[in-house]
Amino acid sequence: MKKRWWKILCVVLLVYVILGALLFEVPRLAILNETIRNLHFHVTMWFGMIILLTVSVVYAIKYLRSNKIEHDHYSVEFANAGVLFGILGITTGAIWANFTWGEPWSGDPKQNSSAIALLIYLAYLVLRNSLEDQQQKARVSAIYNVFAFAALIPLLFILPRMTDSSLHPGNGGNPGFNAYDLDSRLRMIFYPAIIGWALLGTWLVSLRVRIRKIKTALED
Repeated sequence: MKKRWWKILCVVLLVYVILGALLFEVPRLAILNETIRNLHFHVTMWFGMIILLTVSVVYAIKYLRSNKIEHDHYSVEFANAGVLFGILGITTGAIWANFTWGEPWSGDPKQNSSAIALLIYLAYLVLRNSLEDQQQKARVSAIYNVFAFAALIPLLFILPRMTDSSLHPGNGGNPGFNAYDLDSRLRMIFYPAIIGWALLGTWLVSLRVRIRKIKTALED
């Protein structure tokens, strides 16, 4: 039970988040209306993605310092989970944009930057699969991971703020959500959602790493 507490917490949090996001009262804002409920999916999944990709690059650095293949396993699987949540985040964002901006993809600078960031990480996964030697694959992809994360930060948090054409809250001169509507009703779900998605991603990683270890043992 001691080893499973975080998995139980993950299930409890996500059940609470899904029910709360759909049923709890939300602020009534012009244009957004009921679509603001997507905040608990779109934005929090992106936060989960950032957490998972941060852990991935930490393991990549650990591998470069130690050459332990287990560190490489965790690095690539945290990257896989991060990309999964990135795809879910960009998809839920497109659905939200379709209702609030009139089209799912408007060429918004934040949308474009997010898509580029995801493509960089998808290229990382393609690069890994193109190499045969295990040590070469691990080392080259670890170095790439570091540079991919270095590109992720400005693409998501700096470049969109440097343009006046972004419709995203907190970008292009628009106030962020916390400036006018991230009140206690939303915070009650928003923060647990970030923790819940991050735990779910970690759970997926633990399963995938276990599978890798089994395959390695069978090959030996």
